[in-house]
Amino acid sequence: MIALVTATAAGRALASRLAAAWPEETTIYDGPVADQIRDSWPRSRALVCFLATGATVRLVAPLLRDKHSDPAVVCVDESGRFAVALLGGHGGGANDLAARVSAVLGAQPVVTTATDASGVTPLDTYGADLGFRLADPAPVARVTAAVLGGTPLRIESDQTWPLPALAAGGSTDQPRSLVISDRVDADGDLVYRPPSLVVGVGASRNAPADEIDELIAKALAEAGVVAESVRALATVDLKADEPGIVEVARRRGWPLLTYPAETLRTVDVPNPSEVVNAAVGTPSVAEAAALTAAREAGRSADLIAPKRASAMATVAVARLTPRGRLAIVGLGPGAEDLRTPRATAALRRAGIVVGLDQYVDQVRHLLTPGTRIEASGLGAEEERARTAVELATAGHAVALIGSGDAGVYAMASPALQLAGNDVDVEAVPGITAALAASALLGAPLGHDHAYLSLSDLHTPWPVITERLRAAAAADLVVCLYNPRSRKRQAQFDEALAILREHRPDATPVGLVRQASRADQRVTVTTLADLAADPSVVDMFTVVLVGSTRTEVIGGRMVTPREYRWLP
Repeated sequence: MIALVTATAAGRALASRLAAAWPEETTIYDGPVADQIRDSWPRSRALVCFLATGATVRLVAPLLRDKHSDPAVVCVDESGRFAVALLGGHGGGANDLAARVSAVLGAQPVVTTATDASGVTPLDTYGADLGFRLADPAPVARVTAAVLGGTPLRIESDQTWPLPALAAGGSTDQPRSLVISDRVDADGDLVYRPPSLVVGVGASRNAPADEIDELIAKALAEAGVVAESVRALATVDLKADEPGIVEVARRRGWPLLTYPAETLRTVDVPNPSEVVNAAVGTPSVAEAAALTAAREAGRSADLIAPKRASAMATVAVARLTPRGRLAIVGLGPGAEDLRTPRATAALRRAGIVVGLDQYVDQVRHLLTPGTRIEASGLGAEEERARTAVELATAGHAVALIGSGDAGVYAMASPALQLAGNDVDVEAVPGITAALAASALLGAPLGHDHAYLSLSDLHTPWPVITERLRAAAAADLVVCLYNPRSRKRQAQFDEALAILREHRPDATPVGLVRQASRADQRVTVTTLADLAADPSVVDMFTVVLVGSTRTEVIGGRMVTPREYRWLP
């Protein structure tokens, strides 16, 4: 819960706006400010204090215990101009909370943590969204200071995880080591424990929790791995309420996953048992459940500790191979303020960025230091898609970028034709060229419309003309992408001729070149005038041809919605 602490009427008004935006997350406290903070401190994951930072520091200072358990604190001034992340920047979530508060109140987030100021990935939350845990958080501040000073990082990992980039460092100092491992003997300046293991368990009725727990400890030790990397306990669904298993899951803080015997029966295991099969309907519980859960979480799994048994329980341990991440990111039409915050976040989260060289140049300043870049030139779309998918399938965090919306005549389609279910995919929408152009022209897309690309590099020209005739005959507003290039001019002339067969010469046409960019040009003309001089159109132009209903009103293209409005 987020506690909202106020002292004045102005503060209460701002707090009410947050409470209205986040009704399930917030509580507004009443009474003297010191009492509000003292009462909310143990009950809240965060406090938003509508107070001066100095006053807040004095009030919370006696309550501070540990940065890993204290709630995050954000201060908002009386006028709602600034949201200051005061305590718990990364680990506590104050930096993110300051940004969220600012989005609701129209404030400016103030974040002073050094890694944010320098654009470096914070080490205290590295891999947190994947479930990583620091074996020992004590060295984080020391290693972070060294990295910010230019000391290089040497990263060692048992497996490839979809992680953001880390700054490589530029000094000649002895590198600091960052190790990602589930192994007991892992050693480095910072050791992260990834959620790479699943423990499978089978048990007789009323098997003691202590016996099961001890058997798990022995299996992990035998495999040379740590309990901090166990992501779940898995068993057959007939044992979902077995008291000993449920108790062990509670003690360890592990989710309990259960599977039908029919599912486990299909898993190939090294140690099947006919006795177990007769009892629960599957020849394996511990091994099969461990492998099933690990494969669900990763792209594959291996059994690193085969079944071992005690008097009343069996245990096995599986290690998953991580799934990579592919973010397909639409950058928008070009203007910085038309790129979505989600797109920016996806770029900063990536370890590798793949894209057309000119698009990479647009966003290079946003990338986390150390990001690997795979750029290529025009005409290499298939190569870029294949590269991005191969890297993501290998386990990396990849952002494949395109202009506008990556799903509209861009990179999403060729990439998703190649990507299998062994990679996680996120599509980040962007403002398309058509929408940017439409906004500049007025409202030409106010009613039914069709998008068509006139490029015949991948689509036969007869197919394109057939579709164009259908759209023209249906009296749809037509948005033409890739209309005319130096080598491809006759196609545009033919497209205009087809459209003129179905709509008058006076039909409005909007031309937008380089929408939202420095050399943007917006023109409203007619179908006849454009046919007389098509040379004003090139590959950087979006062409919007109106329907027979489209009008020019006040210099703007408008396609009426033609609804019957209710009185």
